[in-house]
Parts: sequence; C-alpha cells; structure tokens
Amino acid sequence: MSDIRGFTAGFRILGPLEGHYGPTVHRPRGPKVRNLLALLAVRAHDIVEVDTLVEELWDGSPPSTAVSTVRTHVYHLRQELERALGAEAMRGVISTEATGYSLRPAAGQLDLDVFTRLYGQGRAEMRAGNRESALQRFDAALGLWRGRTLADVAQGRVLAGHAARIEDLRVRAQELRIEAAMGLGRHRELVPELRRLVATHPLNEWMHARLIDALHRSGRRGDALRAFHDVRTVLAQELGLEPSEDLRQLQHHILAGGSAA
Repeated sequence: MSDIRGFTAGFRILGPLEGHYGPTVHRPRGPKVRNLLALLAVRAHDIVEVDTLVEELWDGSPPSTAVSTVRTHVYHLRQELERALGAEAMRGVISTEATGYSLRPAAGQLDLDVFTRLYGQGRAEMRAGNRESALQRFDAALGLWRGRTLADVAQGRVLAGHAARIEDLRVRAQELRIEAAMGLGRHRELVPELRRLVATHPLNEWMHARLIDALHRSGRRGDALRAFHDVRTVLAQELGLEPSEDLRQLQHHILAGGSAA
C-alpha cells in the first residue's frame, strides 16, 4: 500500500471494513466474523485473547460453546479471506497464538498503521517548526479516512472503545493540521473546513475558537461574532454551560477592535 495511492493488499478500517488485493475488494460476511476481523485489526500485531473475543462477540452473555465457536469463526474467516483475496496474500496474516489470535499485516497493509506513522511524522515536523512539511503529512494521514472508523460494523463494548480511541486520534490530527495551516497564514482557505468540523463536532470548543479566529483574521468580524453566538447557543442548549475562557477572551478581543493580524 502506498501512502497516497491506496492499497495493493491489506485491510482498511478507517471507514467501512474492507480487505484488498490488487483491484479486488472484499467485505467479510456475517456479523460475528466481521466483528472478529475488526477487533483483530484495531489491535493488529498484538495477541487478542480468546476471552476478549468472546466478550466482544457475545457482550457478556456467551453460550457454553463460545470458545469452540470462536475457533470456528477464525477458521471460516481465514477460508473466506483466502478465497476472496488469494491464499498467497492471506497466508499467515491471522496467526494462532497460545492465548488467542493476532492479525499480522506487513508494513503498509493496514490503513491504521499508515495513518499512525504519518501522524507521528507530522507531529515531529511540527515540533521542528516545519509547518509546510507537517501539513503535507497530516493531509496524507487524513486522506486515508473514508468515514467513521469501522462504519459498517455493529460494534460491541470492546470494539467500540477501540474505535473511539482511533476517532480521537483523527480529531487530534485535524487539530494539528489546522494549527499548521494557520501558522502558514491560510486563514481564509480554512474557513469552509472549520465550518464542516464544528458541524461534525459541535461541542469541540477548540475548533469553534479556531473558526472564530480564522474568520476574524480573514477580515470577517461580523461573521466571527456570529460564530461565537452560535457556539454559545450550542453549549447552553446541549450542556447548560457558558463558553470557555479561551472563547470569551477571543470574543472580547474582537469586540475591542483587536488586530486580526
């Protein structure tokens, strides 16, 4: 898989769950088989204990045959992937360990791994003060996403916790990308993206503050104040809270005629 061009072989979880080999795309059948592969993928390279798989698949109410049924599901998953994507490509990808199973994709064969690597590179570039390079890394990382993590998988408690962690990483990458772009003075071009982000994350005050700041720095003082009014309304209606000190100081700065430079 290339960072930019997509997969030649591997698995995608940053959106719907998919297996790939060349032009072939495969979406595993059966809800429990899908959950099994999804949990192995979010914990790729680690051993996922059988007890953890049982908890995910039966949500605390397993049948007496749960352990043997997990083994059967793993067998069927291996067979399904080999039929759909090729025995050579899938051989050894799911390994049996003493206490459970492990998904062992090669480098670049899991989109989450590629995202994590690019995200780490972007953070390193930010720390070094290389905003342009950081922006490129974050753009490449975020370009791997096709929707919500495991968007088409009915997640149990265990899987939902991992998916939430991955979504938090996505939000942090978006925030760092915004920081890099604002540091490069790209306030006007950020406004549409920030409007989309605050619509997606209406309780994220940091993103609201960056939208207000970007509007102000773009010479749109009235729009900036309206954006402050919007977030104040959302926070009051949803949480019964007032805006944060960061937001209030930004409002006061704009009202006082502070410089947008």
